[in-house]
Amino acid sequence: MRINRKRRIIRTLNLLDQPIRFNPFVFSRTFFMWAITGLVGGIIAGGYWIVLEHFTEFLAEFKGWMVIPVMAISGLLAGLVIHFIGDPGEIHLIVNNIRFNKGKLEPKNNPSMILSSLFCVASGGSLGPEAPLVQVTGSTGTWLGKIFRLKGEELRSLSIAGMASGFTALFGAPLGGSLFSLEILHHKHAVEYYKAIIPALVASCFSYLMFALIIHLGIGAMWDLKAYHYTGVYDFLYATLFGIVGTLFGWIFIFVVKFFRKIFEYRTFPIYIKTLTGGLVLGIIAFYFPITRYFGHNEINQLINGDYALKFLIVVLIFKIIAIAVTVTSGWRGGFIIPLFFVGTTLGLIIHQLFPTIDTTLAVVSCMAAINACVTRTPMSTTIILGTLTGFTYFVPILFASLTGYFLAPKIPFIGSQSHQLSEE
Repeated sequence: MRINRKRRIIRTLNLLDQPIRFNPFVFSRTFFMWAITGLVGGIIAGGYWIVLEHFTEFLAEFKGWMVIPVMAISGLLAGLVIHFIGDPGEIHLIVNNIRFNKGKLEPKNNPSMILSSLFCVASGGSLGPEAPLVQVTGSTGTWLGKIFRLKGEELRSLSIAGMASGFTALFGAPLGGSLFSLEILHHKHAVEYYKAIIPALVASCFSYLMFALIIHLGIGAMWDLKAYHYTGVYDFLYATLFGIVGTLFGWIFIFVVKFFRKIFEYRTFPIYIKTLTGGLVLGIIAFYFPITRYFGHNEINQLINGDYALKFLIVVLIFKIIAIAVTVTSGWRGGFIIPLFFVGTTLGLIIHQLFPTIDTTLAVVSCMAAINACVTRTPMSTTIILGTLTGFTYFVPILFASLTGYFLAPKIPFIGSQSHQLSEE
């Protein structure tokens, strides 16, 4: 009986290696693999998001001075998870594995990444859920690739498709999420793995569909910016100037991160001591400036709709950059893309306060685009993602700001694995 069962399994797997016969269309069996990857990625992202929302609501009940011990304890628990279960790594590890580990993202790191990131994001750390989602959905793509007996570039493409499904679930932008999963892997000035664009697009569309069904996501802008009205060709010059300002703060953010990294690496301490210390610092900042708490998904709307004084915005800008830097360097887990959008929003509002005649929406979106493109080196996907999230349908000004941030970025990338290329083993 066991021999017959094994034979049936082998025959089934062999069928997966055969092309679809009598198929007059472009799609083949690979289309279904990409679609399955997206569906599974959407289910994972939807489940993670629901748990994250409930956990965040529970911890949000602790207000006032209670924020400090809550964030400190959350940091301690996240550090203990990493210490005992294993270090899930950060975004640079994901990039390295895709590029130098034959496209494989190992699922063994998922439990540690999920648990530690839930404590970090839900308690109010200045990092978002994109890194955990990408790690888990990307490794799911690798796992499915092994089931389908894929190797080489096909396996790498399915892993990238899994990553794209995670980005798409968070941003709600299938095209932007697909491009982001490719651009984040680039080396120097070239986008690599462009052959994975169709797998990434297919997986992203199915992931978006599943994620929208699970959390009842609608179509539309996430942030309530005023409608932008094109006033002439000088708007492109303004977008570039705002992009230069955003890039300047991208540089400042990178240097602040390096400064705090030196502090946290000055002596060798267990990871849970670092995350505990980071939690204390973040709790103190959140106590005095509650709007700097969390990764900015809802707080950006608070900034846009609020009537804040110039001095308050400047202070929020300073302490939000510090909060993100402390979160990144103290061992907390998560992604920094939406937190950087928060910084860009604050910066755009400051510019508008200084120069009231300037279009607020153009200033905000340009600063958001430039600072993210400067730090992550992703000008194309940043443009599309921001167009989706803000409802800013005029892509060209955003592209001017994104390219400004990209080409004026530091020569040494913030994500270290983007800086040099090693020979694949």
